[in-house]
Amino acid sequence: MMYHAYQAHSDMSWPLRTFARLSTPLLRETAQAGWRAAREAVAACGVMELARVTHARPPWRIDEVELAGGERCPIVEEVILHTPFATLLRFARQGPSTDLPKVLIAAPMSGHFATLLRDTARTMLRDHDVYITDWHNVRDVPLAAGRFGLDEYTQHLIDFIAALGPGANVLAVCQPCVAALAAVALMSEDKHPATPASLTLMAGPIDCRISPTTVNELAMSRPIEWFERQLISVVPWHHRGGGRRVYPGFVQLSAFMSMNKERHANAFADYYRHLVDGEFEQAEITRTFYEEYMAVSDLAADFYLETVRLVFQEHVLPKGELHIQGRRVRPEAIRRTALLTVEGERDDICAVGQTLAAQDLTPGLKPYMRRHYVQPGVGHYGVFSGRRWQQQIYPLVRDWIQVSR
Repeated sequence: MMYHAYQAHSDMSWPLRTFARLSTPLLRETAQAGWRAAREAVAACGVMELARVTHARPPWRIDEVELAGGERCPIVEEVILHTPFATLLRFARQGPSTDLPKVLIAAPMSGHFATLLRDTARTMLRDHDVYITDWHNVRDVPLAAGRFGLDEYTQHLIDFIAALGPGANVLAVCQPCVAALAAVALMSEDKHPATPASLTLMAGPIDCRISPTTVNELAMSRPIEWFERQLISVVPWHHRGGGRRVYPGFVQLSAFMSMNKERHANAFADYYRHLVDGEFEQAEITRTFYEEYMAVSDLAADFYLETVRLVFQEHVLPKGELHIQGRRVRPEAIRRTALLTVEGERDDICAVGQTLAAQDLTPGLKPYMRRHYVQPGVGHYGVFSGRRWQQQIYPLVRDWIQVSR
């Protein structure tokens, strides 16, 4: 009943939110006359609108890329492959063709859309032909499409890498690091012609036994049956994925926000104050972030429960016990794919050492084909977004891909 209760609450609050949205233009005209009460009303309506949970993927808003020397190149989104669960999306440059390294960004399926990696993709476009796993909201995937678990996730990565062809590179962010390492291991063992030239794992839970975070401790605090009983719900039938069992995105959003309640409360209070005081540039920064953050995507129940049990509770990958579609994953089979692991010094979701563990799992790689880097002063999101990602981590990733060609 959890999903139905949420839907009922959302339906009931729709008239109030609609009234606030439609009233804003009139109130704004009054506010421009200098009435502080009107400015406060506009700000209150803005906060109400910003706090709304949405279920549609935000636009990528990557229309161009700035090249060396200040030249700008238009970007067009191209669909390369499409399945019921994901789209392999390419950010194609418009102009003279250049021999740029192909990079597949493996985005997490963790309650938000792949657009959370917008800054990652935009930065990578400077020097690469960029593709990304654009995961669909599972509540919009019909039951007829079948199950989606860790097996299917990993197979999607293998199929997408194969679509890029030989010599491509993979960059996995957070959750998909496990599936990406598994996919490359299986492709290496099969001597697949499209086995990637390089694999970059960023802030991913390869071995959660190392320096457990609050997230890891929560996963270990309950049996998997508790997670299934308390967190899994059924999509209401008026959605395209009606009847599908999911871990609702709004539940995961609530969990994320509860971890930093004071920070989020302060952010919304500051947003209100910026609107009242006419500090619109500061308000726009907050609005842009929370429009993305409040856009949620449901997870297939099979994928969520398997990830919790296999990755966070049983730690099957570092134990050598992970099986994908009945095959044991052997990371030691990776011999020709250069490995870079990146972590953030202050990461409170995936602690330092958890991604580094991938280095110990790949003894088949020669020393010059492996590297590890810890970025000082950043948390989880700073590994793949923001100033330090752009100025310090990205150049390292770019050079690593270049020498792996």
